[in-house]
Amino acid sequence: MTRPLIHTILVSALAASFALAQSANPKQPQPKSQKELEAVQAIFQAPDPDARIAAAKELVTKFAETEFKATAFYIGAFSYQQKGDLENAIAWAEQALDADPKFYAAQLMIANALALRTREFDLDREEKLGRAEKLAKDAIAAISSAPKPRPDITDEQWEAAKKDFTAQAHEALGLAALVRKKYDVCTSEFSTAFSLASQQDPALMVRLANCQLQSGKPDEAIGVLDKVLGDPNVPGQIKSVAAQLKADANKKKAAAAK
Repeated sequence: MTRPLIHTILVSALAASFALAQSANPKQPQPKSQKELEAVQAIFQAPDPDARIAAAKELVTKFAETEFKATAFYIGAFSYQQKGDLENAIAWAEQALDADPKFYAAQLMIANALALRTREFDLDREEKLGRAEKLAKDAIAAISSAPKPRPDITDEQWEAAKKDFTAQAHEALGLAALVRKKYDVCTSEFSTAFSLASQQDPALMVRLANCQLQSGKPDEAIGVLDKVLGDPNVPGQIKSVAAQLKADANKKKAAAAK
């Protein structure tokens, strides 16, 4: 099979995938054989996280020199994240980054996972948060210069996608600041993430409101929380946290008024 034909089939098979669009490496991966192509397709055709992980393992095992190694490891990391297994998610994302140092999706996943898992009194807190911040900033730099992954993507679509990726980086920076109790910083970072994202994450909005409240801005916090509480699609657990935060904000307003 000729390379152009292989590429055409591959693009068709992976058109719905986001994975190939998440590296600043201008060289798109190419399969070296029909069997490798089929192994790559199996990852994207897998029906669930466990099946995707198994297919990714098979690809990197059978085709050690595959140019899709970073993509396979990242999809495995994403699948582990879906399963709630952050340890393996980070481990696989690290392997994706080893295979392609410009794979900013892996940088973002590791940065956010590290910041989420780090606690105030962890002995290695600064080491983990420092790495999370570096990865987030490296991702921002990579995203800004990343080429369009496919010619059929319009400039407007690509700019919107880059904003979404950049929003994830600012969210990681905000999470790191939140652990350090730098509330003005996390307010700024979460606000930037909120403004860039095409779809608003209610969990991010609650974190933003918490930072606003802790930095002495209860009115701004209440405004954000009202949006969360007024959205019928927000999960009940998040609404419960939002309701408690709004009650705290109202108490702070009342105390300040006295």
